[in-house]
Amino acid sequence: MHKGTLIPVLGWLLTTPLLAAQEDCDRTCLVGIADTYLAALVANDPAAAPLADDVAFVENITRLQPGEGTWASATAVSDSYRVYVPDPRQNSIGLMAVLIRRHDGENVQALLAARLKVRDGRIVEAEHLIDDVPPIADPANLLKPRAAMTAEVPVAERMDYRALAKIAGSYYDALNISDGALAPFAADCERQENGMITAAYYLEPEVFDQVDRGGKPPPATARDCIGQMDSGRFAYIDSIDNRRLFAVDPVQGLVMGLSHFRQSMAYGPHPLTAADGSVVMWDERREPYDLPAAHILKITDGQIHEVEAIGIFVEFDADTGWE
Repeated sequence: MHKGTLIPVLGWLLTTPLLAAQEDCDRTCLVGIADTYLAALVANDPAAAPLADDVAFVENITRLQPGEGTWASATAVSDSYRVYVPDPRQNSIGLMAVLIRRHDGENVQALLAARLKVRDGRIVEAEHLIDDVPPIADPANLLKPRAAMTAEVPVAERMDYRALAKIAGSYYDALNISDGALAPFAADCERQENGMITAAYYLEPEVFDQVDRGGKPPPATARDCIGQMDSGRFAYIDSIDNRRLFAVDPVQGLVMGLSHFRQSMAYGPHPLTAADGSVVMWDERREPYDLPAAHILKITDGQIHEVEAIGIFVEFDADTGWE
């Protein structure tokens, strides 16, 4: 896909018969299944989870069997840091949680994003993105989610299911096209990724830690959600593929999606707008890579206020695990 192409990420969601009432499992039921799943995961016991006999399991874009991957390495899960996005309409639930797992012979803190697809009370699909917490992450960000992420929206203020999904889909377009106007970001929008605050209105402009091909450091760029995207900071993203909004929860105003960022780093010189409004030509220099990612968006009053993301770095042009 060439740079600048919009993907109709919502086409399947807004027209699918899944939007009709077919709730095998309500919100409470789905959260209960997710809790049981996490307990079984840290007990390293797939038999303790309500898994279907033919469950499909993908972790970090690799097809595995229950008992492999995090099923074998998890040792504990935080009781305080969990975000659930239950969606009875699609019979699915998304979650983010902080885990302890054995990695390279040590117990390390990790961030887990998971998608569970439920049918007849059994999990028929399970998908994980998991990575160790980076050393530069603030431990305070991992004690518990931001209060807004788990707060219920007053009944009179809850948005329509389709409206929430449409706004969430626009987030990917704004990021892919480097146009903050494509999504309704609130002035107080804050994005956290892998335990780090990466966008917020109160952050100082970002100073790059590299120089351009001419040997000059680039100008500092804005860090608020809109300004950061408008700056061209992410123009090197070729495409955001495999977009799936699999859980929409009007009760909390949350939408969770999975996607696969492609970055060939071949885009070349492009305009970069500094925080002071000046514009220079910038050529991002990195090795090509992909970034499978999970996002949870908090949407109230028609605006995106909080974004919680987990991403992992993999080789460029990797499969998604669902081919």
